[in-house]
Amino acid sequence: MRVITGTARGMRLATLEGSATRPTSEKVKEGMFSAIQFEIDGRTALDLFAGSGQLGIEALSRGAHRCDFVDSSPAAARIIAANLNKCRLQDKGAVLQKSWDSFVASCKTKYSLIFLDPPYKQGLCLKALTALHERGCLAAHTIALCETGTDETLPEEIGPLRLSKTYRYGSTFVWVYRTAAQVEGEEA
Repeated sequence: MRVITGTARGMRLATLEGSATRPTSEKVKEGMFSAIQFEIDGRTALDLFAGSGQLGIEALSRGAHRCDFVDSSPAAARIIAANLNKCRLQDKGAVLQKSWDSFVASCKTKYSLIFLDPPYKQGLCLKALTALHERGCLAAHTIALCETGTDETLPEEIGPLRLSKTYRYGSTFVWVYRTAAQVEGEEA
């Protein structure tokens, strides 16, 4: 797994051993970032269910202002910190070893770029985005990218977020949500 482009381009990232974590494939990651490539600069990002931190690190490498990385696994937190250091992005990222719901319950930041790649078949994308909205953690112009299996379905709207596009990569769906004002701007 490597950083595709930006300041950390080509850096190889460490991943977690075992089957407890399912890293986003290179093809899916490339597709996700192609969909938002001109909208990353200066955003405050959240990589929830971060695993190795590759999505948030890619965003930082491409110009995101900062990123909070959240994962409940101590091993994941160590890998994320090591990957941030290797890419020289440690000053732009905070690693929080917490469950997603514990993190959201204490969230005080408004995020304008959110990555969700939770375990499949548990409805966690919908639960997490709903909780982030209810807690007031969505910025006025938020983009949220959710990765699910193809057997999962997400709604057209989650709070102020509207489904903008859905992409399929083999057995993976990527759902791109944007705040309503952004979606209406795309349609104009």
